[in-house]
Amino acid sequence: MTRDEEIAALRARIEQLERAGKPPPAPDLKSFERFDPTANMRMPAEALREMINNPLIDSTMRGAIRDSRAPTGPASMIPEKFSASQRQSVKQSTPRWRPEIPIGPPPGVVQADRLMDAQDAKDRDERMMEEARRRAGTK
Repeated sequence: MTRDEEIAALRARIEQLERAGKPPPAPDLKSFERFDPTANMRMPAEALREMINNPLIDSTMRGAIRDSRAPTGPASMIPEKFSASQRQSVKQSTPRWRPEIPIGPPPGVVQADRLMDAQDAKDRDERMMEEARRRAGTK
């Protein structure tokens, strides 16, 4: 191998190593597509067309919409024209009806109040005795 050939081979090797040592060029951020998480959440156009053009599906969808908007429970007020016995029969025939609960303290609160009052009295007596002992010891 001649000297010129050897220099040309070394230059080629240096160029190859320089290319390998350089990092790849940064990607152009403007060329990336913005991420859309809802991109595949839509119904195919053919399915939508089929739903619009098919009368059976259209009536089913209308029924589903009507059902979703319909009341699900009894009316909140029974008209006054009903007598007491008619009101009772309406309440009994209405599904999921519950008798009203009167407003007041929950059960057991009166007993708990009595217990706490008794304990307060005991604590007050103890404090008075301690205070009397302390005063008697200081005089």
